Amino acid sequence: MSINVLGIESSCDETAAAVVSDGREIISNVIATQVPWHKAYGGVVPEIASRKHLEFINPVVKKALTDAKLTLNEIDAVAVTYGPGLVGGLLVGLSAAKAIAYSRDLPLIGVNHIEGHIYANFLAYSELEAPLVCLTVSGGHTTLLFIEEMGSYEIIGQTRDDAAGEAFDKISRVLGLGYPGGPAIEKAAKDGDSQAFSFPKALPDELDFSFSGLKTAVINMAHNAEQKGEKVDINDVAASFQEAVIEVLVEKTIKAAKLKRVDRVLLSGGVASNQRLRDQLDKACAKEGLALYYPPKVLCTDNAAMIACCGYYRYLKGDRAKWDLNADPRLGL
Repeated sequence: MSINVLGIESSCDETAAAVVSDGREIISNVIATQVPWHKAYGGVVPEIASRKHLEFINPVVKKALTDAKLTLNEIDAVAVTYGPGLVGGLLVGLSAAKAIAYSRDLPLIGVNHIEGHIYANFLAYSELEAPLVCLTVSGGHTTLLFIEEMGSYEIIGQTRDDAAGEAFDKISRVLGLGYPGGPAIEKAAKDGDSQAFSFPKALPDELDFSFSGLKTAVINMAHNAEQKGEKVDINDVAASFQEAVIEVLVEKTIKAAKLKRVDRVLLSGGVASNQRLRDQLDKACAKEGLALYYPPKVLCTDNAAMIACCGYYRYLKGDRAKWDLNADPRLGL
């Protein structure tokens, strides 16, 4: 008999609910985005995000169940993101999950948002197994993980300042390309010359990341040009910036795979939907004889299917959250 897990995700600016059967089959996956409300501010406004989560959470959960053609009586467990993320949004999802689980006497399973992104790959590839190295790269996280076995993670590299996705958003705002920054930069870069500008690439000899120096260099270049009345090609700047970020991500991921002697590499997180990153990492992995896996783009951005998938495997291990489970905006792996 199938085990159906209801997943709930509300860590940033997407309110999402999904039903996953036996950890691998997506029965429904509903995402309500808040981009139109945050676009005017050039980034996510936590107060607006919290209010929109309150508005969307019940309709999104209801639609996920309707799309799955299931009732709550046919759900076996409720998995929910409890961190890291924006505390207001996390509390909305967590409260909804607790209410459903308590009222139906269902197991409540807390899921780490970063871990959820990793599991998006297991929804896409049924044959995927550890050990492997995973690059998780998003608006809030840039982390290299060694996964010796599922549920066991060793952080072997992480950002010391800005995450890659955060840098994309900030540079996009400076260049006037809009929000969200990742897709905007990627679109502009297609018409630009990635070799037009030489921007710094930090920490070349370590597995940690740093994008603040690169971000500052791009901002200073843009401001200096503006003050001098010089015109720069925005597409060239976008392409050069994007290439600098991707070169570092690819180089360090390959280095990590060699260090841990694995032949499988995972790519996850919102920035994993960037086609240039996929292409360059694919090329580098092929050169080194490594197999690269990344989920479809709909599973790269924040979604609840990945939370339900991770929740399923925790359910099998007997993991259960207590009713006093609280939001942890700085939760680590």
